[in-house]
Amino acid sequence: MSPSRHGMSGADAAAQVRSLARPLRSVADLDPLVDQVGAARFVCLGEASHGTHEFYRWRALLSRRLIAERGFTWIGVEGDWPDCWRINRWVRGLDEQDLDVDGLLARFARWPTWMWANRDVAEFLDWLHRRNLALPPAERVGFYGLDVYSLWDSLREIIAWLEANAPDAVPTAHRAWQCFTPYREDPHEYAWSTRLVPLSCEPDVVALLAEVRGRMGARAQDDEGAFDTAQNAEVAADAEHYYRIMVRGDRESWNVRDRHMAATIDRISEHLGPRSKGLVWEHNTHVGDARATDMARGGLVNVGQLVRERHDDDGVALVGFASHRGSVLAAAAWGSPERSMLVPEARAGSHEDLLHQALGRPAVLPFGADRSGPWLSAWLGHRAIGVVYQPAREAGNYVPTRMGERYDALIWFEQTSALAPLHHEARPVEPELETEPSGF
Repeated sequence: MSPSRHGMSGADAAAQVRSLARPLRSVADLDPLVDQVGAARFVCLGEASHGTHEFYRWRALLSRRLIAERGFTWIGVEGDWPDCWRINRWVRGLDEQDLDVDGLLARFARWPTWMWANRDVAEFLDWLHRRNLALPPAERVGFYGLDVYSLWDSLREIIAWLEANAPDAVPTAHRAWQCFTPYREDPHEYAWSTRLVPLSCEPDVVALLAEVRGRMGARAQDDEGAFDTAQNAEVAADAEHYYRIMVRGDRESWNVRDRHMAATIDRISEHLGPRSKGLVWEHNTHVGDARATDMARGGLVNVGQLVRERHDDDGVALVGFASHRGSVLAAAAWGSPERSMLVPEARAGSHEDLLHQALGRPAVLPFGADRSGPWLSAWLGHRAIGVVYQPAREAGNYVPTRMGERYDALIWFEQTSALAPLHHEARPVEPELETEPSGF
């Protein structure tokens, strides 16, 4: 067994792994984890890829228990606000009740659609919908998108709401829309134009955000449509900023995105009240505290770090996922159709290699209060697979990580399988800029 770069004894590290691990065979085996994280106000649940069935399935099973047994009231995911708002309205029995869950998820059109339009998400949403309908409206669990990409969709939603509720503010929204019109809803084209000419639509979207904020005031607290519009204005402003920085190759774009997602978590929890409890579904690279990885040396922050910093007194738990080998649904290049790919055995000397050699079976590993010891305190590579994956370049998929500081618990699988998408990927009509899960 390979030692760490700090001279860790492999045998000692394996012994610590085995001392923490509990077998994972059935939903009942999640008991230690439910007990550990159930009292927190925010529980962030990761995934080591965006296309692995076991990560999605067990994250959903854990979420079911936390909702049913520990009173969690909302879920925030690494998805676009407008798309997930429609899901939120559906699962709470408010809109589009003529659709089944497959029909609802068929509306996901932005690449990569398989992240949310897949069989595991469909099964969870169908369960949540049925559970919600058996409860009074005030007790139904919501589903929200935390991401920043939906510039044009968010502008459309803002204009539609203002036309119906505040027509005198529509000119401000139209000015923002008209500024973006020449770029044909292509963020690449808009972003590149700002490199060539020192002009941007930033003043127009900032003015729109100020207009919406000024008009909403306390209204967004009690009016769901106003809250939706206020969040879409935040998305539009941050998306413009994100795309403009991203095309310049500035790594600060990662921070713009993760700060937006953390701020959205804050806004949702404030909107739902002090007794609300949130589950966050994102990639490990967003969920696991960046300060326990080499991301911190590059000046990068992430959602897990920001939620810990802002809400430690409320209770925060970060749960990572990992596996040794198997298959994954991913694409060979940005915007390409999805396919099932082989995930090779973990690299020697990685966290995944150590877990495989120490355990050899699926497990739940709650870390407890003491994060010292030869495994939890060791710096080892931790695999991160994005929506774009090239197995032949595995060396670049490992993030140096101190596991005991990055997460509060880990769910481990020996062998995993690819997600089952509800529909196959088409070439995107509205291309997006690539973001790698490592942030580089």
